Amino acid sequence: MYAIVDIETTGGNASTGSITEIAIVITDGKEIMHTYCSLVNPLQPIPIFIEKLTGISDAMVKNAPVFGQIAHEVFELLQHKTFVAHNVNFDFSFVAHQLSQHGLALQSRKLCTVRLSRKIIQELPSYSLGNLCRSLNIPIKQRHRAMGDAHATALLFHHLMENDKHKHIQQMLKKGSKDAYLPIHLNNDDLDKMPNTPGVYYFHDGKGKVLYVGKAKRLQKRVISHFSNNSTSKRKQELIRLVQKISYKEYGNEVMMSVMESIEIKRIWPRFNRSQKKFEPQFGICSYMDQRGVMRLGVVKKKKNIITHHSFPLQIDGLRMMHKLAKEFSLCPKMCFLQDEKIECVGREEQFCEGVCEESEDVLAYNLKVSKAIHSLKDYQYSLAIFGQGRNEKEYSCVMLDKNDFLAVGFVPIYAMQWKKDKLKRNLEPAAVNAFIRSLVLSAAESNPAMTVEFD
Repeated sequence: MYAIVDIETTGGNASTGSITEIAIVITDGKEIMHTYCSLVNPLQPIPIFIEKLTGISDAMVKNAPVFGQIAHEVFELLQHKTFVAHNVNFDFSFVAHQLSQHGLALQSRKLCTVRLSRKIIQELPSYSLGNLCRSLNIPIKQRHRAMGDAHATALLFHHLMENDKHKHIQQMLKKGSKDAYLPIHLNNDDLDKMPNTPGVYYFHDGKGKVLYVGKAKRLQKRVISHFSNNSTSKRKQELIRLVQKISYKEYGNEVMMSVMESIEIKRIWPRFNRSQKKFEPQFGICSYMDQRGVMRLGVVKKKKNIITHHSFPLQIDGLRMMHKLAKEFSLCPKMCFLQDEKIECVGREEQFCEGVCEESEDVLAYNLKVSKAIHSLKDYQYSLAIFGQGRNEKEYSCVMLDKNDFLAVGFVPIYAMQWKKDKLKRNLEPAAVNAFIRSLVLSAAESNPAMTVEFD
């Protein structure tokens, strides 16, 4: 049995909007067996443009039942039946969300008459309910009212059942079918062609504009997860409504895909991306003299009145440099705020701290080492390339960072690890560097020295 559902609402997403009217038509696919319809008090004002569209006003729903009063009846009508609607994910998200507020979990299989119509009745200019019904001479007595649209959808569904020569409905109802959750405008082929390899994916609207950029270790699996979790958030529902095409690029490994995702977000500035679009705070290494006369170093957030010896986009970059200076110039980790002063000195354990923290090292001699460390910062810049798995066995991916402010990326032959800096740079594509990428590359180089080449 099938439950054909149509609802009218106060807004476009289930988490903030409410149902104002619900209609359910029970059918066996050939004949209508039962109908149900009720206005619903949404407990919030109906926007004027919604009232103009549906004809449902605040006055009409004032004395109507709230959803909680009809929830069990609606649930009884829907359970153990296939939930059918024109753009099923919209109606299902509202109804399932409202039912869940009253402790009722709707687990129905779903069918979308928009996606079904595209498969069974091909090459129509529009698959909106109104245009489909006009094309098929199906009457709609009350357009944009729940029962009028539900009844018309039921008649459309009967037509689709009768003309389903290739058993599309049967295929859609199989467990794991993508048609149960994909956006109505998205072609299955976009997902079927997508590999489960590391890469970057793009969601596009109907005009080709990029709405969202993401990265994934397994492209197809990650993209499917965007649409299969039934999130009711306004942002998620809006993205699902707008996305019509998916494209992707393979990048071979996690470092490369993370770098390229950041580059693309900064380049395209997609509407639905949030991370990496915020202001990037600056940090720096500063110095001061403590009460004992010991010159101390620390990583601080840059402010107007604080003089720093070297700047970093991220705090982790500054701490990484501080660890390097401590070992290179025999500085005490405690005096550099790299560890708690109440515990044993790590520098003493690793034999690079000479004891200033225990007052066994001459303060003037220690301060001279700090001065040399500060002086070294003026000329210190990173110049390295990190290699990783490519798109095939004959190539490596490569991300090159040169003097902190030049970035280049691309794919090179596996023997390119032997190339000099200038030749490598010529075989890569320049890209815009940012704080996230710089930190990512340095962390990757630190954790994988075998695949990292440092240049003078």
